[in-house]
Amino acid sequence: MSTKTFFGHPSGLATLFFTEMWERFSYYGMRALLILFMTTPAIYGGLEFDDVTSGAIYGLYTMGVYLFALPGGWLADHIIGLKKSVWYGGIIITIGHFTMAVPGVVALFTGADHSGGVTALDTYSFYLGLVFIVIGTGMLKPNVSSIVGELYGGAEDKDSAKRDAGFSIFYMGINIGAFLAPLVCSYLAEEINWHLGFGAAGLGMLIGLIQYRATASNLDGVGDAPVYETPEAQAKAAKTANIAKIVGGVVVLIFALFFFGVISIDAVSIANASKYIISTAAVLFFGYVLFLGGLNTEEKKKVGVIGLLLIFSALFWSGFEQAGSTLNLFAERFTDRTMFGWEIPAGMFQSINSMFIIIFAPIFGAMWVWLAQRNMEPSSPLKFAFGLILLGVGFMVMYFAAKIAASGDLAAPTWLIFTYLFHTFGELSLSPVGLSLVTKLSPQRFAGQMMGMWFLSVAMGNLFAGLISGSLSGGTEDALASMPSQYMLIVYTTVGAGILLLLISKPVRKLMGNVH
Repeated sequence: MSTKTFFGHPSGLATLFFTEMWERFSYYGMRALLILFMTTPAIYGGLEFDDVTSGAIYGLYTMGVYLFALPGGWLADHIIGLKKSVWYGGIIITIGHFTMAVPGVVALFTGADHSGGVTALDTYSFYLGLVFIVIGTGMLKPNVSSIVGELYGGAEDKDSAKRDAGFSIFYMGINIGAFLAPLVCSYLAEEINWHLGFGAAGLGMLIGLIQYRATASNLDGVGDAPVYETPEAQAKAAKTANIAKIVGGVVVLIFALFFFGVISIDAVSIANASKYIISTAAVLFFGYVLFLGGLNTEEKKKVGVIGLLLIFSALFWSGFEQAGSTLNLFAERFTDRTMFGWEIPAGMFQSINSMFIIIFAPIFGAMWVWLAQRNMEPSSPLKFAFGLILLGVGFMVMYFAAKIAASGDLAAPTWLIFTYLFHTFGELSLSPVGLSLVTKLSPQRFAGQMMGMWFLSVAMGNLFAGLISGSLSGGTEDALASMPSQYMLIVYTTVGAGILLLLISKPVRKLMGNVH
């Protein structure tokens, strides 16, 4: 490993900081465009999908990003190693973004337009690009964070304060990328050409790959492929690799059948089926761990707490992740975006959350420390409850904004800004707490799988966010008229869940034992 340092930290942190910054640039840049591109009429270069279908595709895509983190982590741990997984994942992501940009390149050289409607090239390059991005992100996202941990000596490292500081720097890179991307990509896409925005997202990932390879020496000794020393272990690893190849081949075959028109995709039906499949899988998993996992009484109580909180987690993310779908469409359709004679691209509003994270994350961190020093820090279940209630407060703001839209007027952008502010406060109350709590409560032999369940709850929330957006988009007169009541229903649900968690927080706290 390199002896150079990055602000007193291992130099490899700089490599990973910029890799993740550019990966998040590509992800959030494209996400800011996704549902807007799908719902835009073909004559303006969009796919002209209806709101329900667009929301379902959005939900499936964002769900897939989190679900594929599970096989992506497994692939790195058992076959190719963390560093190679990040490298190949970044390449696949870049291909995905550039694939989505292909129709724009073709139009540039042929002079074709969308006067005849959406073409097969438009739809197939779109779906193919999404699949590449999902697979690539699943390979890169969980493993780049794992390498950060290895820079500090792995889980057994005693200098936890330095490790925490390193992760804080790393996460700042995430939010810088997420802040800049919608500003750049949305301008290019909405002001010039949609596919130019997708291409810019791909260019960001390409820059990240170039610097990752150029500074690869900073990561010497960490994230390498697993070494199997005995013949038995090597044989088992080879068998595992063959299974992975077969599974990958099946995935490619299914998509190839779709691509050549042998099978068709009904996004709404798949999304609805997925929520039942994922829910059933989660219930079966927790049932297995509780009743057949060989746990003692204390461990069972803690696993039960994880299962309970993951339900609230999925509920939170189903509201929070409407930022890229429902709230993005509200910005486009019902918000007065004119400033000094220029109409702000709708996707630029997606930068607000990251801006607030950069501003308020240090403040929240200092606040928890200050409260802990005075024995006043809320327990983890209480922080979860605060997150849900703050999410509901944000949607209460949107209820009034929706009333303005339903009356036929455009809402001021401040409504969205305050919504994102409260949602950011909710995220800072719940998200880091949830990740930490899962690691503390998990039985040692199920630690990785329990973290997988956390990602599963986030995936489930993203899926529901996409499904909900179809009824909240206001795309028809009836939908517009019912939009305020739909927002109020979300307020009742999220605030009600938060209050419920407040009421049961003491018994939940007892089940947690010595974990705070």
